Amino acid sequence: MLKKKATLLTTAAMAVFLATAGCSSGQSSKGGQNEKVTLTVSAAASAQDALEEIQTNYEKSHSNVTIQDNFGSSGTLQKQISQGAGADLFFSAAEDKFEKLVHDGDIDKKDSTDLLKNDLVMIVPEKNSAHLTHLNDLKKDSAEKIALGTPESVPAGQYAKQSLTTLSLWDKVKDKVVYAKDVRQVLSYVETGNVDAGLVYKTDALISKKVKITDEAPAKTHDPIVYPVGIVKDTKHRKEAEAFYQYLQSDEAMKVFKKYGFTAK
Repeated sequence: MLKKKATLLTTAAMAVFLATAGCSSGQSSKGGQNEKVTLTVSAAASAQDALEEIQTNYEKSHSNVTIQDNFGSSGTLQKQISQGAGADLFFSAAEDKFEKLVHDGDIDKKDSTDLLKNDLVMIVPEKNSAHLTHLNDLKKDSAEKIALGTPESVPAGQYAKQSLTTLSLWDKVKDKVVYAKDVRQVLSYVETGNVDAGLVYKTDALISKKVKITDEAPAKTHDPIVYPVGIVKDTKHRKEAEAFYQYLQSDEAMKVFKKYGFTAK
């Protein structure tokens, strides 16, 4: 009788243990789903304002995700990723910089898409004391300094040089050029009046009240300005990176991009 009672107690204890273990396992799994994750997005400086708003909106509905930005020129960011710098997504302002990572195996083509388009414009300080209204005016003596992104690493600078070359202006203005590390630095140079004009993306010009757009580079004078985005293959947060990648393509995100002057690809 005592032996039978002991067996029943042992069985009951085992049942309680299994139930507790099952419950604990379930809680652990649920906790794993809510684990805090930080995603690093390496993105072209020209996308900064739009991305920051989009990311704020995203974090409100994804409390376990924090998005950390690394803004800069697309060429610099591409080299960082190539050299193993930690990044979960790459948002480029140039297809060639992006395709280099695809070619080298750092981004899988199936995990990427051409997301946005942009335009290239000429801007001047608000006072426009040099009286520059057209791209052709850049060859005037009053245009003493012209800001461009460094063409080798800054896509906006690359597009600007292409456009000025196509318009037969490059040889006339190249000695006036002040090079900048990214498109936001070009914008800053013009805002502060340190240069007489600059060439930037339309989206950058629209966020500043200290500059005026006076001309737009014809699309046929430079390569198409396309913004690809993709998931870096070495991401340690594949699930969360895929979710944010998909969100960037959503109607909600596209409304924000359009608000800042981008157009859908």
